[in-house]
Amino acid sequence: MKMKQVLFAAIFAVCVGSAVGVQAQTGTPVPTGPIDPAKSFDGSLTVFEGEFMALVKAMPADKFDFAPSPAIFVPGQKTEFTGVRTFAAIVLHVAQANYNYAGRLSGLKPDVDPKVLANVKGKDAVIAAAQASFDFTHKAIATLTVANAWDPIRGTQTRASLAGGVIAHGFDEYGQLVEYLRMNGMVPPASQK
Repeated sequence: MKMKQVLFAAIFAVCVGSAVGVQAQTGTPVPTGPIDPAKSFDGSLTVFEGEFMALVKAMPADKFDFAPSPAIFVPGQKTEFTGVRTFAAIVLHVAQANYNYAGRLSGLKPDVDPKVLANVKGKDAVIAAAQASFDFTHKAIATLTVANAWDPIRGTQTRASLAGGVIAHGFDEYGQLVEYLRMNGMVPPASQK
């Protein structure tokens, strides 16, 4: 056998072995054809939603207006926090972005004007607004198909890239919220496992 054939055979064996291992561990057959993009992106959205909503619910109600300030850092440390969003404002920003991405990728119209979310106050109302945005995003992602996932929306954006974008953007904001919890002496739920 030539070296390329040996290498190919080794890689193939590892891939098949990995697939068999996944199937044995989960009991779920390993797909052999295209994955339904709606199921794939919805699975990723569900993971993000679970971590995000657990973190939001973990923050005490009296800390929803918390934003970092120079007062919490070492005296003399150079910091600039003018215009930094509060915890609640970041959560509501994610809700607005969820509606924006989801509406563009699906063509669905939200029941809520995302602009008014900036005025939502109180932990329960913020949580409800965030959850409603995830519910809408799940509906939007359900519109993805193998046939339309790569349809252009604007420029090089496609339905699939917007579905990935909503998750990527959300995790970026999630990282900031993690720091807000830690600045308040709390361990984020995902880090407690």
